Amino acid sequence: MIFGSISYLNLLPFQLFLKRYLKDSATKMAFNYKRDVPSQINMALQKRQINAGFISSVVSSSYQCTDLGIIASRAVHSVFVIESKTNKTDNESATSNQLAKLLGLKGEVIIGDKALQHYLNGGEGVDLATAWYEKTSLPFVFGRLCYNCHGKRVKNISKIFIKTPMKIPQYILKKEAKKRGITPKQLLWYLEHINYKMDYKSKKSLKKFLKEVKQINPNQVEVY
Repeated sequence: MIFGSISYLNLLPFQLFLKRYLKDSATKMAFNYKRDVPSQINMALQKRQINAGFISSVVSSSYQCTDLGIIASRAVHSVFVIESKTNKTDNESATSNQLAKLLGLKGEVIIGDKALQHYLNGGEGVDLATAWYEKTSLPFVFGRLCYNCHGKRVKNISKIFIKTPMKIPQYILKKEAKKRGITPKQLLWYLEHINYKMDYKSKKSLKKFLKEVKQINPNQVEVY
């Protein structure tokens, strides 16, 4: 089984969980990983280069998905539209580019760890999760765990993850924070703003988002 994982801080808890879940050597040998940015993971699942992974929510309706997502209830602090002389999309993104367009925001879209650093360094911009919440009073779903095969196994992994409390060991916390140019305290603070379980409100929000995206892109949604 080849599993695709978004190479951003917001999935660190799930990545640590997978390492613990795959603790016996036989299970580890059955797993391969592909880490990349959202737009590339989307393409890999579409081309069947991976069997499952967290993909952009804007393309998730094309696949079978679990109840695991990357969700922000209000501010996410890692997805912004910042001031720019021209409108620019982020080539790592699919969902956030469409959300900015849907919200009618002008400027440059930035996502992921670079956007988090922008914010923590005092940079300004419109937080897209906040903007969506102000419009809808709903959380925003940026990604979902979806698959094209091995469905029973993927769904089982997602259910166990939801029930498993995750504590990041200090040595990993320090290592991951240093890699991203932030402090361990900032890392933990950021993760407090990310939810993973798709509840009723999350599903309602995603349904609304996909419907509105389709309305502004009646022919085809640009996702890659």
